[in-house]
Amino acid sequence: MSWKRRVGGGTLAFIGFMLSPLSWWNDAFVNLPLALVFAWGVSAFYRPAFAASLVVGYWLTNVLGFVLLHKGAQQMLAEKRAYSRRELLKDLAISLAYTALILALVRLKVLQPLAGYFTGR
Repeated sequence: MSWKRRVGGGTLAFIGFMLSPLSWWNDAFVNLPLALVFAWGVSAFYRPAFAASLVVGYWLTNVLGFVLLHKGAQQMLAEKRAYSRRELLKDLAISLAYTALILALVRLKVLQPLAGYFTGR
């Protein structure tokens, strides 16, 4: 039973790490593309929502990553401690800092709706 718990916790922690912004490449190659695909899907129905949906998608991947990383580590180490409010606030603050960068990229038109890359808008 112990090895199953450790493998399951390790898998959760790995997925959480891949979704969390703990290193620059995770964010650049995992979270941002996922958020961009989410924003493209939303903006296909309502184009003005691109920037807001990019931010929401990005926040969702970051917060989910931190929660999965935390829960996976707890499961691997057999801790039964609750996810504290302080830990959640810290995770949200880190996500907000990265969000400021994302918004700057949208303002500079580095990131835009998919059709915008082809029409020059």
